[in-house]
Amino acid sequence: MITFLSWAMIAVFMTLIMKKKLTPFSALIIVPLVFALIGSLLGLYGPQVTELKEIANPSILDQILILGDWTVDGVKKVSVTAVMLLFAILYFAIMLNAGMFDPVVKKMIKIAKGDPVKVLVATAIVAATVSLNGDGTTTTLICCTAFIPIYKKLGLKMMNLGVLVILMNTIMNLLPWGGPTARVISVLGLNEQEILRALTPGMIGSVIFMLGVAYYMGLKERKRLGIQNLTDADIEALTTPTDEEELKLKRPKLVWVNGIMTILLVIMLIKGTFPSVFLFLVGTALALVINYKSLKDQKQRIQDNAGDAAQVVILVLGAGIFMGLFTNSGMADALALSLANVIPTSWGRFWGLIVAVLSAPGTFFLSNDAFYYGVLPVLAEAGKQYGFTALELGVASLLGQAFHLLSPLVAFIYLLLNLTGLDMGEWQKESAKWALGIFVIFIALAAVTGSVPLFK
Repeated sequence: MITFLSWAMIAVFMTLIMKKKLTPFSALIIVPLVFALIGSLLGLYGPQVTELKEIANPSILDQILILGDWTVDGVKKVSVTAVMLLFAILYFAIMLNAGMFDPVVKKMIKIAKGDPVKVLVATAIVAATVSLNGDGTTTTLICCTAFIPIYKKLGLKMMNLGVLVILMNTIMNLLPWGGPTARVISVLGLNEQEILRALTPGMIGSVIFMLGVAYYMGLKERKRLGIQNLTDADIEALTTPTDEEELKLKRPKLVWVNGIMTILLVIMLIKGTFPSVFLFLVGTALALVINYKSLKDQKQRIQDNAGDAAQVVILVLGAGIFMGLFTNSGMADALALSLANVIPTSWGRFWGLIVAVLSAPGTFFLSNDAFYYGVLPVLAEAGKQYGFTALELGVASLLGQAFHLLSPLVAFIYLLLNLTGLDMGEWQKESAKWALGIFVIFIALAAVTGSVPLFK
C-alpha cells in the first residue's frame, strides 16, 4: 500500500504542476500532506510513531499527529539553504541596484553588437565556467544577474537563458566535488580520479552539444529579431536607466569596490572558506552599508527586494515539507525498492544500461540522498552477480543526472524560475528535450569508452 501511495503521490503532483492546476508552492504542501494523511488513516505509520514517540500501540490520532513532526523535520533540513538563498538574493539585488553589473552588460552588448547568437553562446560559456564550483545557486545568481538585463534590452526569449543555465550546470555538477558524484564515491568506495576519467568524455561531449544548442537558439533569435546594428550611442541608450528612481540608486563610483567584494565572495564560496550562508549574510550587510549610507535607504533596499527573496524561500521551505513527509512516511524507501525490484533477473546482462536508465526517473522523483544512499546499493549488489564492477555501476547511476535538475525537489530551480519569470511546466518541457540529448550522449560515450558496457 505504501508503494502505491508513493507512486500515486508523484503522479498526482506532476500532473497538477504540468496542467497548471496548482502553483508549485501549493502542490508541494497539499499533495504530500493529503497522501501522508491517507497513510495515517490506513494505520501505515505505527512503527515510525513507536520509534519516534516511544508509544507501544499508536492510535490513528497518533499517526496523524506525527505528520507535524515530519514537516518540521523537512523544514529543518532545508532551513540553512533557505536562509542562504534569502541573503544571496538580497546581496545580488542590492548589487544590481547599485549598478555593479552595468559595465559588464555594456561590454557584452558591445561585443555582441546586437547579435543574439553571440549573446546565447556567451550565456552557455559563462554558465559552464561558473558551474565549476558545483553550486547551482551561485551559478543561477551570477548568470541571471549578469544576463537578464541583456536579454531584456535585446528582446531575447528568457526561456533560452533558463534552459542554458540549468543544463550547463547539470553537466558540470558531475565533477567529483559536486553532490551526486561525491555520494557515489562514498557509497561505493570509489576513487575520485577513476570516476572523473570515466565521466569526462561524456561531459566534454555534452558541453559541446550544449554550445551547439546555444548557437541554434541564437540563430532562431537572430531570424526573429535580426542583428541590431548598435552604435555607441545606441548602446549607451540601451544601458542607461530612464527611471529617475532607478538612476538615484546607482553608485558608479563604487563599481570597483562592489566588484572586488563580489569576486572575493565568489572565490571564498568556491574554496569553501566559510559556509555560504555566512558569506551572503555578511556580504548583504556590507553591501547595504557601503552603498547606502542612510538608514532610510538601507531599509528601502531591503523592503523593495524582499518580495523576490520571499517567493523563493517559501518554495524551498515547501520542498522541505514535501521531502519531510515523503521520506519519513516511508514512501521514498518504498518507491526506491520498487524501482530496484522492477527489473527481471533475465535482463541481468544489460544491467549497466538498466541502471543508467533507472537513474533518470530515480534522481528526478527522489532526492540524490534517497537514490544514491537507498537505491544504488541495492542495484550495485545485484549488478555484481552479473559481472558488473562498482565503478561501472557508479558511473551508470550518474548518467540520469541529465534530468535531475529539472525536478521540483531541487531547491534552487525556484530561484531560477523566479528570476527569469518562467513557468515551471513550460520550462521543464523545453529543458527536457535538450536534456534527453545530454542523456543520450552520456550513455553513448560511456559505452564507447567502456566505462559502462551496454551488455556483458
